[in-house]
Amino acid sequence: MTSVPGPPADDGLAPGVLSVALVSEHASPLATPGGVDAGGQNVHVAALAGALADRGHRVVVHTRRDRPDLPGRVVLRDGVEVHHVPAGPPEPVPKDRLLPYMEEFGRHLARVWRARPPDVVHSHFWMSGLASLRAARELGLPLLHTYHALGTVKRRHQGLADTSPPERIGCEIEVGLGCDRVVATCRDEVAELARMGVPAYRVGVVPCGVDTDRFTPVGPVAPRGPFRHRLVQLGRLVPRKGAAVSVAALARLPGTELLVVGGPPRDRLDDDPEVRRLRGLARDAGVADRVRFTGGVNPSRVPALLRSADVVLCPADYEPFGIVPLEAMACGRPVVASAVGGQLDTVTDPGTGRLVPPGDPEALARAVAALLADPAAREACAVAGRRRVLSRYGWPRIAAATEAAYCEVLDAEPAATGTG
Repeated sequence: MTSVPGPPADDGLAPGVLSVALVSEHASPLATPGGVDAGGQNVHVAALAGALADRGHRVVVHTRRDRPDLPGRVVLRDGVEVHHVPAGPPEPVPKDRLLPYMEEFGRHLARVWRARPPDVVHSHFWMSGLASLRAARELGLPLLHTYHALGTVKRRHQGLADTSPPERIGCEIEVGLGCDRVVATCRDEVAELARMGVPAYRVGVVPCGVDTDRFTPVGPVAPRGPFRHRLVQLGRLVPRKGAAVSVAALARLPGTELLVVGGPPRDRLDDDPEVRRLRGLARDAGVADRVRFTGGVNPSRVPALLRSADVVLCPADYEPFGIVPLEAMACGRPVVASAVGGQLDTVTDPGTGRLVPPGDPEALARAVAALLADPAAREACAVAGRRRVLSRYGWPRIAAATEAAYCEVLDAEPAATGTG
């Protein structure tokens, strides 16, 4: 990555080449996944930007400056820049506290886009949509939006524990009705949006993708412990991801270890409240010696860790899409996932793994135990999972589908003014 002092001179783009603005207010493509607010969206935005650049387009990712030493612009790779937007204090702020800075974020986008308007704007997450909608309306720019998660779903599952701003759902409806196209990531999201009043004709489905050259069945394998079987759970260490369910299920799976990958850096694990909670649950269940936390890891280590698993667990209470099942399937590993959200689309039962009710340790343990006892079934899932990912979820295919959505909106001009 190379930092540059400001936007490069615009010499014009070749015919068919789009100038694309991706807006991702809290999820920078430069962040290491696994932190509280750094997960699938970061991976998605970075990979989508790169895949669009591979198709010849020029992409700028606009994300909030969260450190004072960050340069204004960073070249992520050929064809992709990251623009650090000054909005709010230049320090980490939990995403649920960022709403007050979105007006400033949107004003800055409008200034940048007025000087150099992109062909299309694609916002990611509801606050990015809110900031982008106001700037796009002002300048008459076409806007597409991907939610990544919906406040109605979060509130339904978390209730009083939901820390989202009370305005969230109303803002999500405003964005859905005000943008030119919603790019949903799964069928479950389309149905949820319809219940919110966003009609299906405004919504198209383009799933998240996976790097099938990096996540492969063949490659380095992380060392394993002394146990006969290994389960791996990968992702942000937040309660809704269901690591507590995995720990409870482990008590029913003798001779098996659970590797929990993600969270704060390894040297800060002892201070993390979710790690402390999970360690307490493991002690109470008598499995503390079989649960290991790696902390956040460099993305380069993730494929080897997934390959070391006999089964990869994805037991979230709810999952707007879920990239980890795709990464595991691409590595040729069977997945046992909760039957929620995007996992209903990506994981086929019994083809690539098993789907179980969320929050049910006994059901999770039964499904895992059956796979651990049947190497042939695990191998069949491995082959089917890799085949499914190659046929549906490679980034070149996802970028082409996203580009098609952009072109449909552009072809509808001048109606695409950002008004509902």
